Amino acid sequence: MLAFPALGRAADAVPPLTPDGDEAREWAEQELSDPAYDIAEPTPFDRIARAIGDFFATLFNPDISGAWGSTFALVAAIVVVVVIVAAFLIWGMPRASRRAAAPASVLFGEAEQRSAAQLRAEADTHARAAEWHAAIVLRFRALARGCAERGVVDPPPGATVHAFARAAARVFPALGDRVEQAATVFDDVRYLRRPGTAELYAIVASVDDAVAAARPVVREEVPA
Repeated sequence: MLAFPALGRAADAVPPLTPDGDEAREWAEQELSDPAYDIAEPTPFDRIARAIGDFFATLFNPDISGAWGSTFALVAAIVVVVVIVAAFLIWGMPRASRRAAAPASVLFGEAEQRSAAQLRAEADTHARAAEWHAAIVLRFRALARGCAERGVVDPPPGATVHAFARAAARVFPALGDRVEQAATVFDDVRYLRRPGTAELYAIVASVDDAVAAARPVVREEVPA
């Protein structure tokens, strides 16, 4: 004889396939607590990027019209201007618009780190002490360094004073002869040991002043 009551008790032991509301919520919480779901969650960076993208998408949404459209257009223009200004403040002007690179640290075969203004001041100090040799040498160096700082004539370390003078004559054609004369004075005093005088210093100083005030016509590289 079959044991139907036992079969009925086994069926009663099987849990129902459809949970009630509380059981369903508990099962969902247990499932979502699995660490695998955390990997799929967006990171803070993802949320920020999405928010920025949504913001700009809203600004340029063609469906927006009327007063709101004008407001969003104005906000977009302000945002673009702020970004451009911030870029200039952080990174500066584009390199193409900057002046030439820093002048070489060697000038006419000798180490020289001073600026044109510093060389002129030092030359004037020697001139007031009637030390004409040093005054002439320093003032001509100031002339060459000033051209390099302006980015119009850049004498490399191996350039001679006459090579510089020829290049400067092409940049300042109206002053070519005077620059060559100043180069000859420098060459005579510096290398030929010709005594320096106040008159020779005045020649070099006047050429330096004239070149500093002149407008260059081209930029010239000086061959070594």
